[in-house]
Amino acid sequence: MSVEHNEMAIDCFLLAGRIMMESGAETYRVEDTMLRMARSQDMMDAQSYVTPTGIIFSLGKTQPTRITSISTRITDLHRIVLVNEISRKLTSQIITLQQAYDELKKIETTNYFLPILIQVLAASIASSCFLLMFKGMIPDIPAAFVAGGLGLYIVTVIHQITRVKFFSEFLAAVAVGVVASAAVHFGFGTQVDKIIIGSVMPLVPGLLITNAVRDLMAGHFTAGMAKGAEAFLTAFAIGSGIALVLSL
Repeated sequence: MSVEHNEMAIDCFLLAGRIMMESGAETYRVEDTMLRMARSQDMMDAQSYVTPTGIIFSLGKTQPTRITSISTRITDLHRIVLVNEISRKLTSQIITLQQAYDELKKIETTNYFLPILIQVLAASIASSCFLLMFKGMIPDIPAAFVAGGLGLYIVTVIHQITRVKFFSEFLAAVAVGVVASAAVHFGFGTQVDKIIIGSVMPLVPGLLITNAVRDLMAGHFTAGMAKGAEAFLTAFAIGSGIALVLSL
């Protein structure tokens, strides 16, 4: 194969892996997808090493090893599904390598998130449902509705401004604690603990914890420990914000 084709292949595989890692995919899934795409191009000696902060990929001894960094990590399962579909099409020879690369570039530049108001509404409804699931009282639903939506709005806006995940999650937890405490204080709620628990659930890194455990079980100890540490920092930020409000 020509050098140009190999360069295109590496760019395509690294782009697919980076999109998946930035969207919250498991490490083993990213490595498997990249290797399957490489084997569809008869590149049987391809090797990949994936971590939460970077990907190393090589086609073999005669080709240079390439590295790409992972600068951001969000949860976007739709993008992961789209990349998997492209991988299956390429493996089945339905599309060419160039077509796969073009579709991946389109996925990279497209924002699949719903408008912020829809996300806030969904978080508010989820917080209300979590309140009932944790045996909260029906009169506390409005407080959980407001606190949960406000928490997600703050964590989204502050993270866009500061790019510091810990700080945005900490402020969101403080806001949830303030709303819950104020609701109980002024007679709009009865159980501050249940309101807080239900309202912080949209902030809890459930997917991150699941991926950390899954990577550890698959033997990817570096990625599993890194994701576990990130999940711990998120949980610590949420707990610290709530503890600060309750202590005051």
